[in-house]
Order: sequence, then structure tokens, then C-alpha cells
Amino acid sequence: MNNKLRFGILGTARIAKSVTPHLQASAAAEVVAVGSRDKGRAQKFADELQIPQAFGSYAEVLHSPDIDAVYIPLPASLHCEYALQAAAAGKHILCEKPLAVSAEQAKQMIDAAKRHQIVLLDGTMWYHTSRAREMKTLAENGSVGELLQVTSAFTFPGNVLAADNVRFSKDLGGGSLLDVGWYCVGASLWMFNDVPQRVFAAAQWQNPENISDSVDMHMNGLMWFSGDRVASFESGFTAIRRRWIEIAGSQAALVCDDFTRPWNPEKPRFWIHDANGVSHQQVYEHPPIERCLVEAFCDLVHERQIEHPWLMLSLNTQRVCDALMKSARSGSVENV
Repeated sequence: MNNKLRFGILGTARIAKSVTPHLQASAAAEVVAVGSRDKGRAQKFADELQIPQAFGSYAEVLHSPDIDAVYIPLPASLHCEYALQAAAAGKHILCEKPLAVSAEQAKQMIDAAKRHQIVLLDGTMWYHTSRAREMKTLAENGSVGELLQVTSAFTFPGNVLAADNVRFSKDLGGGSLLDVGWYCVGASLWMFNDVPQRVFAAAQWQNPENISDSVDMHMNGLMWFSGDRVASFESGFTAIRRRWIEIAGSQAALVCDDFTRPWNPEKPRFWIHDANGVSHQQVYEHPPIERCLVEAFCDLVHERQIEHPWLMLSLNTQRVCDALMKSARSGSVENV
């Protein structure tokens, strides 16, 4: 008997070409179909990745009786629409990050998942690695002392992207905050196990003369938590590729220079720095981050964990991103 979770892919985005092979390689999953609004594009994707069926619409994937779950790698502005349809069709949903373009949409998606009793998980991969779990444990068990500040950055040079890339489209849910700042905000909330009370953000805009219709090309943000705890971050498409985080406590600091994806996949590492400048490197090997995400999702489905903790982290991350964007546009400190 085949107990594998049968996946359909909605769309042929670049990220789908990265994740699909890991779905196929999992002992818990198989990819049986891909759909696109362009049947030729779907067929080409299917041929390249040896997927049995190619559909000329997303609806055919959603209503196929041969599919148990869908992977949604579409632009963020389309996540809510197709997640609601997938939930209504009884399909479990692995959805690319950000979960949506607003907390209102994210809540609709989560409510639909609970109502239809299907698993919904956003595609933030790094959370599901053994290295991330160890970082979280050390932040919580007193290894760094009292946890005081989380500082992070995720940037890359956007000039390598095509001018029509979705990251540069406000209508499609683009901008650095939702693209890469999502990781920094989510990591801060996860490490503090809390939501900030107030936030402030400043941004560099795609079109400074018309910021209401522009995406943020670079953002710096501050988040104030209860108990005098603070998180700060930088996201952007203007600086070199960086993806680091520092988790600072009263006794030591945990530093990871590649928290969202190891520079060297064979050596996922971080350091503990003490007050005298002595550092200790720790290595936690794990499978590719795409595989870790796939296995985490399949486990949630097989265990029927509909109301799992990652849902609240996704919703709260979206809430904080909403407040940060409001602050960046208003120039004022905003309550969350």
C-alpha cells in the first residue's frame, strides 16, 4: 500500500524547481501533477522533472482526486486566493513565504485550514533544521543568560534580477520586507517566543516620489518587546548577500552567519561568544533545508496536526510585517 502524500504543484516558479526534487526524494511524498495557466509551460516543467501529469489550469490540480496536497510557489498576492480554494477542496497546503500579503489574508487562510481540517504550513525552511532547533534551545535554556536582543540581516543585490521580477511589484506582494525581512522578523519572534509591542521602520523606496505605489528596496526595523527586549533587522535588495543573526544575552551571544541557508551545506554552524572574546563553533549537520521543510510538512499531515504552533508564528510574523510597513510609510512608531 502506498502511503505517500501525493502532491500537485501550482505553478512553475523558479522556487518550485528547487523544492520539487526534494518532494520527489522524500520517502513520505510524491509529486503526481503540476498545473499552470499555460499548459505548454506545465508540460515542459513536468517533462524536465519527470512528473506524470501536466494541467493547463490550477483548478484541475485542486480538484484532482489523485492529489492529497498542493505546493503553492505563486506570488504572495495569489497565496490567499488559491489557499482558500485548496482548503475548500480538502487539499493540505505547503505555501511559499510570506504566507500572505497581510495579516487579514493570513488569518483567512488559517481559519480555512482549521475549518476544512487540512494542514497549512508556510515555506520558511530554516526553522525545520536541527541547527535551528539547537539555536532555539540554547536561546531558551539559559546558555546565553537572559535573552536581551536579536539582531539580523538578510540582503542581496537586486540588480541581478530582471526588472519585471515579482520582488519589484507592489501588486504582487513584492518588497524586501516580505521577501527577506520575513525571515528576520520571524526569527526574532521565534527566539523571544513573543510579539513586539511597538515597531519602527525606515525604508528606501523603489520610487521615492511615489512611495504609496512603491516597494521597499531596503528596510531597517526596530521591534520593542516587553521586559526591555529589543530586536533589530535589515532587509534589502541593495547590499551584498548576507544572512546572519545574533542572539545576545546577558552572559553570551549566539552568532550564525548564514541562518536561513548554510553557506556550506555540509557544515551548518554557529558560534557562542563569551564576554572575553572566546568563541566556540558548533556544527549541526542536517539534510538540505528543502528536504527538512518537506519532512516537517509530511509529519504534520500524517500526525493530523491541524493547529500546529507554526501557524501562530506565521500569523504573528505577518502582523508585525504589517505594522513595520505602516511605520515605514508613516514615519511613526506603530503599535502591533
